[in-house]
Amino acid sequence: VQLQASGGGLVQAGASLRLSCAGSGRTSSMYAVGWFRQAPGKGREFVAAIASSGTSTLYADSVKDRFTISRDNAKNTVYLQMNSLKPEDAAVYYCGASYAVVAHANTRLYQYWGQGTQVTVSS
Repeated sequence: VQLQASGGGLVQAGASLRLSCAGSGRTSSMYAVGWFRQAPGKGREFVAAIASSGTSTLYADSVKDRFTISRDNAKNTVYLQMNSLKPEDAAVYYCGASYAVVAHANTRLYQYWGQGTQVTVSS
């Protein structure tokens, strides 16, 4: 499975962005997908995850009620809608795919990673 993350950019605080994670391969829809982020000098932080079926999701407390993860398995794509962005949301955002089909936040159980997309939020 290969993943391609896109949709990052420079926005002002309060704005919205939608990130996309496109998977290649006809089996990519069988994986749970998670979004993680990494700011300079910090470790990779869990943001949100969605089960392979799309029926369950999981969010970090810091983004709950602002971010929404969804997937379109027909397009092999997972989305992260980010609303009310804050300067502390600025980071490189990565998507990962996991054999564990349920939504989860365990970085070590994600086997495949995209290249990352930069999100910058100005105050």
